[in-house]
Formats: sequence, structure tokens, C-alpha cells
Amino acid sequence: MIYVFKTTVDSKSKLESATAILHKLLPYALWNFDLEDCDNILRIDSEAEISESILKNDIFDCIELE
Repeated sequence: MIYVFKTTVDSKSKLESATAILHKLLPYALWNFDLEDCDNILRIDSEAEISESILKNDIFDCIELE
């Protein structure tokens, strides 16, 4: 399933921090950020359901888009 999120990842340092947490929380998922989009989109392709830990982490804010 593909999930799409609006995020606050808007710089290289935030991207590096977000990458570390996503590798830890979603080791088998495919994901990418689109920092050229005004909403700094995060797309996640995962067979597993996305946990609340993605939405409520200390590194970046994340809101699921429909």
C-alpha cells in the first residue's frame, strides 16, 4: 500500500534525521521525500500498516494525505 504524508522536512539536516528514523521504523518499506513539493511530501510503499510512531516522532511533523 502507498501512503502519502505532508511533512516538515524542509532541509538537508532534517532529511538526514528523518532518514535515520525511517530506516529504523520501516526497514523493509520503500520511501522517498519530495522536497521540491510545497508540502515536502513523504511517500511510503509498505506491505505493513504504518504505525503511529511515524506520525508521532520527535524528528518531524507528519500528516497523512488522502
